[in-house]
Amino acid sequence: MEFTLKTKIPAFAKDIYTAWLSTQGHTDMTGGAATASDQVGSNFTAWDGYISGQNLELEANKKIVQTWGTSEFSENEEDSRVELLLEEEEGETKLTLIHSDLPAHGEQYIQGWEDHYFQPMKSYFK
Repeated sequence: MEFTLKTKIPAFAKDIYTAWLSTQGHTDMTGGAATASDQVGSNFTAWDGYISGQNLELEANKKIVQTWGTSEFSENEEDSRVELLLEEEEGETKLTLIHSDLPAHGEQYIQGWEDHYFQPMKSYFK
């Protein structure tokens, strides 16, 4: 299963990129405890360990690709893949999120991205 979500965040792409890949920034931006790194191959957690994965590809201020799984994934379900594309437009950033390789129950994460990432990010970067 795969879906694509788009939103606009009132921030520069550099600020979103930096916050996403910083332990303190990710925690502050979402409101859930996180561990993060700006190094390819590094592991991360978000939302008090509910989410975990690894950085696969990083293009400064433009693209973040990570493996992504939650504690709701069963042991035989592979991690999914999240690709964040950041494109600045007139002082804000168009964020495109492509979430792929999801298990059958993956549709529930569409609302999760909105509620636990996009809305908190819009408030954080105001």
